[in-house]
Amino acid sequence: MDFSLPEELRSFQRMVRRFVDTELIPLEHKEPRGLLPATRDRLRALTRDMGLWLLDVPQSLGGQGLSALGQSIFWEEFSRSVAILPRDFYIIGPFVGAVLVQLKGEQKERYLDPVIRGEKLPCFAQTEPDAGTDPASMRTRAVRDGDHYVINGVKRFITDAEKADFAQVMALTDPVKGARGGVSCFLVDMNTPGVKVTTRYQTMMGEAPCEVVFQDARVPATNLVGNEGDGFRLAQEWITLGRILRHGARACGVAERCLEMGASYAKQRVTFGAPLATRQSIQWMLADTYTELQAARHMVRYAAWKFDQGEDVRTESHIAKMYSVEMGFRAADRCLQIHGGIGLTTDFPVERFWRDQRAYLITEGAAEVMRMTVARHVLKYY
Repeated sequence: MDFSLPEELRSFQRMVRRFVDTELIPLEHKEPRGLLPATRDRLRALTRDMGLWLLDVPQSLGGQGLSALGQSIFWEEFSRSVAILPRDFYIIGPFVGAVLVQLKGEQKERYLDPVIRGEKLPCFAQTEPDAGTDPASMRTRAVRDGDHYVINGVKRFITDAEKADFAQVMALTDPVKGARGGVSCFLVDMNTPGVKVTTRYQTMMGEAPCEVVFQDARVPATNLVGNEGDGFRLAQEWITLGRILRHGARACGVAERCLEMGASYAKQRVTFGAPLATRQSIQWMLADTYTELQAARHMVRYAAWKFDQGEDVRTESHIAKMYSVEMGFRAADRCLQIHGGIGLTTDFPVERFWRDQRAYLITEGAAEVMRMTVARHVLKYY
């Protein structure tokens, strides 16, 4: 069994690492409050030239068609910097996702193609006030009325809703079936009468997701994605890969950078006449983080490899997210402890890693729920 990466992925990894080291990490000090428009435009042009544009989009649609394993390598390296907000990844192209790449015909022409060209911005609307990690508790309803569906409900913590042109909305079409065939996906233009962004929530990560209210919003039946009842499956495809990449692989990148910073500072900082690196307590922090990183990296890459084989990876995605995000937070917490008081300042990226990584213990499936799903698998299997 060969665990080594193919040479093309090792070369790709080196390229992405150079990009992060030379372009992104310096911006942590130069533009600590976020990228300036000119910087963003420059980086977008650079990622296009480097072939880092639309990595997850099939080549037939103009993207790179990178495998899940390749994407895991990218996200690990890309996440070594806090110059980019965790969900602000538009310097590598519009976010397409699993739902939009399946569109065909008129839906493709009206929604997917403009997104790829950068003419339209989508958002993904599933989470609700009473249905976050538990989408089966969804209350937003879509009722068929002739050639339209009438949608009523509230979606919360929707990233980019305030500037999106349309939303991919998950809504109940059959409350009896619920998550087992009763949730459908709709493409809803944000200027549709009855659709209103009512609130923006300023988070500790610097992001401001929105609350969106649907009140008798009439959506053409032609905007139904797939068939009635396909919504939950489509959403899970998007979330499953996201848990492997934007949670699992990202956490590995965070831990890698925290090791870099923690070890470097421990060798420089002298207390009581000796470097911190000579203290057993500090050595154990670094050793534990390094060991846990190796475990998380193997979990993530195995899940990504298995996804590329076309196999069911729901359990692997739960395990990868559960372990990796907790590992990443521990790495950031230890790195903060090693830096002491200076680590609490916004002059260093350590506190930012700490805040960002803490959020991933909650978003797209809380760690506790991941354990519940893994436990169900264990009890069924054994």
